[in-house]
Amino acid sequence: MKLAIVSDAWRPQINGVVRTLERIAAELTARGDRVDVIGPERFRNFAMPGYAEIRLALLPRAQLARMLEEMRPDALHVATEGPLGLAARAIAIQRGWRFTTSFHTRFAEYVSARTGIPPRVTWALLRRFHNAGAGTLAATPSLREELAQRGFRRILPWTRGVDLDQFRPGLPAPCAQAWAGLPRPIFLYAGRVAIEKNISAFLDLDLPGSKVVVGDGPQRAALQARHPSVHFAGWREGEGLAQAYRGADVMVFPSRTDTFGLVLLEAMASGTPVAAFPVMGPRDVVGAGGVLDEDLRRACLAALEVPRTQARAQAEQFSWPASAQAFRDNLTLV
Repeated sequence: MKLAIVSDAWRPQINGVVRTLERIAAELTARGDRVDVIGPERFRNFAMPGYAEIRLALLPRAQLARMLEEMRPDALHVATEGPLGLAARAIAIQRGWRFTTSFHTRFAEYVSARTGIPPRVTWALLRRFHNAGAGTLAATPSLREELAQRGFRRILPWTRGVDLDQFRPGLPAPCAQAWAGLPRPIFLYAGRVAIEKNISAFLDLDLPGSKVVVGDGPQRAALQARHPSVHFAGWREGEGLAQAYRGADVMVFPSRTDTFGLVLLEAMASGTPVAAFPVMGPRDVVGAGGVLDEDLRRACLAALEVPRTQARAQAEQFSWPASAQAFRDNLTLV
């Protein structure tokens, strides 16, 4: 099968959407499919205002149409709702091609946090975007239920996976050296450092030991100035990220707007229990691998008592091969 995935989120960005699409493409390619991910780097692009590390394609429709005509994919998947996603949707409708979409990000809440635009306005635009496709893939039961209530049609199940070989329990010696000067326990946040991640809810807590932030983003400078005692470690990938999880005592996930939270699986696979609010994402993923509580401080302290073997066992319920198969099963032929 020849599959075209159009995504506004792609390298050099580092986030859950990019890492998910990378892994799905790799899994399907290994099975014999031809997968072409079309991202902003192939077009003239510009930095997203207020978020310099995110690049957006500039007027991509004509060039994208030529790419898709040359490729003639058997299936077209539109992963995001940005300039490339909008262009792919318009091209598909114009040519009568069927396509699927996926819902990764609660843009309505993100846009509201940054601009004050009422969420209902953005939700209406998102509903119109996705309902034009043959189906919308959504990662969790909670998300699928919410989308249905908001008028989204043809919602399809698609979970996520985790690399259980890379993210694994074990001796955290390399990372422990990195945190060597920090008092225990280590409470870790990993992900984008942006307003929608609600990181202040974690950093403002009165907790023993040390707080560590792995990641970067537009809110880093402000948070770092406000919390000089917090250790900001910047981005880590691969084994460096695995060591960061392994060297922590609790992974704290303060977001209330994520639809899944890939970092939750990575932390638990590394044997690190999670503390989070009982909201979409954590509610569907964490299970016995951590503690959910509206009192985030209480969740953090209670998570210290969760056995690391229990966190690992929870993560082992998810796999990338199963995720890739579910993704492929939901595709619709052009």
